[in-house]
Amino acid sequence: MNKTSIPTTHIYKRLITYVKPYTGLFVISIMGFLLYSGTQTLFAALIKHIIDTLQTQNREGMNYLPLLFCGLIIVHGIGAYFGNYYLAKVSVNVVHALRCEIFDHYTHLPTSYFDSNNSGYMISRITNNVGQVTQATSDAVRTIVREGFTAIGLLIYLFYSNWMLSLVFVAITPIIVVLVAYVSKRLRTISKRIQESIGDMTHITSELVGGHRVVRSYGGEDYEKQRFLDSSLYNRRQSLKLATTMAIHNPIMQFIIAIALSFLMYMALFFMKQSSVGEFVGYLTAAFLLPRPIRQLSDANGDIQKGIAAAESLFEILDEAPEVDEGDYQVDRCKGLLEFRNLTFQYDTANEPALIDINFIAQPGQTIALVGASGGGKSTLANLVSRFYTHHQGQILLDGVEINQYQLANLRKQIALVNQQVTLFNDTILRNIAYGSLATATREEITIAAKDAYAMEFVSKMDNGLDTEIGENGVKLSGGQRQRLALARALLKDAPILILDEATSALDTESERYIQAALQKVMQNRTTLVIAHRLSTIESADVILVIDQGRIVERGSHAELIAKKGAYARLHSMQFKDHDNK
Repeated sequence: MNKTSIPTTHIYKRLITYVKPYTGLFVISIMGFLLYSGTQTLFAALIKHIIDTLQTQNREGMNYLPLLFCGLIIVHGIGAYFGNYYLAKVSVNVVHALRCEIFDHYTHLPTSYFDSNNSGYMISRITNNVGQVTQATSDAVRTIVREGFTAIGLLIYLFYSNWMLSLVFVAITPIIVVLVAYVSKRLRTISKRIQESIGDMTHITSELVGGHRVVRSYGGEDYEKQRFLDSSLYNRRQSLKLATTMAIHNPIMQFIIAIALSFLMYMALFFMKQSSVGEFVGYLTAAFLLPRPIRQLSDANGDIQKGIAAAESLFEILDEAPEVDEGDYQVDRCKGLLEFRNLTFQYDTANEPALIDINFIAQPGQTIALVGASGGGKSTLANLVSRFYTHHQGQILLDGVEINQYQLANLRKQIALVNQQVTLFNDTILRNIAYGSLATATREEITIAAKDAYAMEFVSKMDNGLDTEIGENGVKLSGGQRQRLALARALLKDAPILILDEATSALDTESERYIQAALQKVMQNRTTLVIAHRLSTIESADVILVIDQGRIVERGSHAELIAKKGAYARLHSMQFKDHDNK
């Protein structure tokens, strides 16, 4: 989706708000660069003074000139130190604040945002793009302040020495302004493309790293290589365009200035006949010192445009609306009465509703099983209970209160969720079970939860027990072991509502038997929604709902539905046949 480009001035104003807390450091930096730049101008004046002194008969004050020269060098160095060091402090603080704010904002974005944006771009923005902002807030700003002051100082000296001759630089200013404006616009566009291509490469790499087993099993190495090659080639083309633009821009800029200097020198030979040799050399020295800061300013413009493009992408994230949380109703522990009234839901990107006219009641302590073909809407129903998506048609009531009226964190406190795709973190088993708000649990409570989930059966055999590191997403564990840790996490939460979304799908037969026994105990006094393809796991459910294409087509107990010989009986018969054929 194309977004309107944010004006450069607006982006800079917004970046300045991050600098405000460090105004004192920034002022010290500016003072340092003033010293640095002032000495540049004084060097031209010193050369004039040296030559004029050498022209005199008695050469009065000549002995102090070397000391004055050394003094200028010392002041020059001190100014450079204070300018560079304190600007770097401002820069790293700004980048730190931006990076943390973006990451914090990620934690508040709605699920729909993560659905529509790939992880590579999101990671790239918080790593690469923030680094580009660093260049804009440190290297580029340092160059602009330091070289800008130097150029201003030299121009003041030139106009002070001979204002008529110095009007030559005023004459070429419009040409430089037009050139810089054009180049800035092009650099910003190309920089944005480069940043997007880096996000694409990050995404492809993360998919390879995360799915390397599938890539190797299905011979996808060449396909992935080609994907990355195409992305990298695009990045290379854009990078070359950027380099070409800068490579052409600098010589043109230097050529314009060289013409101006040549004309200035020619004019000086005619119009400075009455001036002393010192004044003449000092004036030309200042004039020939001027191209360097202008060239540096031109180079800095490239970094600034990269930084602006990067900052724009960061502010786009920060401007994304966070997850809707307008509810204010809170309860310490709900009873677990869950009711669906005329619920219809459609995803923003879908053409048809995922759920249509859903009506049922889950009494406190009841187990409701949702069965049916994949894509029927079972997981959507579970996601709506946790408010990962917001419903607008119909109602979902918890203890008689519409869930949209609940304060979001309080609502999710009432729900323990176990997904088919288990998410574990690169940490210890103990910290994976006692994750987030469960971190205050005692070791004894964590151990009990692990035992109830039959996780201690394998944890106790590990050298470090609960303190064993399990690698990224639990890569060191089997599917069944990972699932049992997820169940232990849900058990530790001890929420009044339990949602099991294919929670036993990754378990072998023996593990499943243990888990089923544990779940029977856990489900007591809890409202449980069970989503399962393996019908053997939900035969004891109080109510079974058969969902097909977003509608409830059958409901009842296992025995009742088998007796009906309808959709559920057909599903059960198919699985029974598959089981017999094994």
